[in-house]
Amino acid sequence: MEASSTLTTVFLPIALAIVMFGLGLHLTVADFTRVAKVPKAALLALGTQILVLPAVCLGLVLAFDLDPVLAVGMMLLAASPGGTTANIFSHLAGGDVALNITLTAINSVLAVVTLPVVVNLSIAGFLDADTAIGLQPAKMLQVFAIVLVPVAIGMVVRRRWPEFAERMTRPVKIASVVVLAAVIVGAMVAERENLLDYLRSVGLVSLLLVVCSLGLGYAVPRLARVEPRQAIASSFEVGIHNSTLAITIALSPALLDNATMAVPAAVYGVVMFIPAAIVAYWVGGRRRAAVSRT
Repeated sequence: MEASSTLTTVFLPIALAIVMFGLGLHLTVADFTRVAKVPKAALLALGTQILVLPAVCLGLVLAFDLDPVLAVGMMLLAASPGGTTANIFSHLAGGDVALNITLTAINSVLAVVTLPVVVNLSIAGFLDADTAIGLQPAKMLQVFAIVLVPVAIGMVVRRRWPEFAERMTRPVKIASVVVLAAVIVGAMVAERENLLDYLRSVGLVSLLLVVCSLGLGYAVPRLARVEPRQAIASSFEVGIHNSTLAITIALSPALLDNATMAVPAAVYGVVMFIPAAIVAYWVGGRRRAAVSRT
């Protein structure tokens, strides 16, 4: 069943614009240049997110023999950048939130290129040529617009009116949570006839993707001897994806226009909070214990 026209043409763009505008309110030009101060941690986190994670997601999709359209939806989710939720969990766990902000900023820009590449390759691999739909150059420009334009506006507001930006931080954050929940509900309602089947199909895969993402995001930097706070930031940046962006791209008539492809991101948007909260509590507890011993 296709998503309703109101959801896809009105509510979704507004929802994503609020989320990305809220991200922009937290960003400055320095957030993009800060990577020069921690190049090792930043490059490892970005490499894990852009290169390793799609490969892991592909392995999970193949291992569980997902329906081809759901498989594309999972790959779309894996290619989506992190978001402000990652910053919140990183803060709770004692991570380097400044690094989170930097990674989110850079990855949001890179995703304009990397996300269409992953989606198009996934469509070519999982769907028949006759039914393939993709993010062609014109559509990639639309991805650029929906991802970066609201972020740029938020950054301009922060630069011109910093006090207003600070006052707006909490309301926009609350609005982001509300619209994310509404988008997830909307996507599930659009596919309500098949919802239980989809939950059985992608629920476990989504949960495993979160666990693998959080684990790899922490383990790869630590194996390279990156300090713990930066590894924690990497863990949540790699592990928590912008499911709103994935849902919007899947449902938007101008992009993929496929409600089934939005299901993995909708399911993920619900299940991700459990492992993320467990990891934040456990890592945060260990860090507090380590600090108290010193």
